[in-house]
Amino acid sequence: MANDLLKVKLKIAGSEYVVLTDDKESYVKDLGDEVSQKMEQMLASSNKFSTTMAAVLTALEFCDECKKALKNTDNLRAQIKDYLEESAASRLEIDNARREIERLNKLLLSKTNGSL
Repeated sequence: MANDLLKVKLKIAGSEYVVLTDDKESYVKDLGDEVSQKMEQMLASSNKFSTTMAAVLTALEFCDECKKALKNTDNLRAQIKDYLEESAASRLEIDNARREIERLNKLLLSKTNGSL
């Protein structure tokens, strides 16, 4: 498995890192660029931030975004499940209504044929 890993060199906030990954190089570089950009924004916002502080705050921000996205995903899954259940119930109602219409049409036809 270790042979399948790719070494990707990243430069984040001025420091170089080598990451072993089974993801595409372009994807990992995009992640590194995003982290670097956030950290640089943190560092530029205050001269009191060290690189370590900026890294921790960036990690907290990404973690927060991730947790909120997961919560939204869970909410969407629940909504989809509800919609699917409502759709199934509606289909059942339609089937029942069609059967009732068919029964009533047969009843009407038998009453009409009986009166002729």
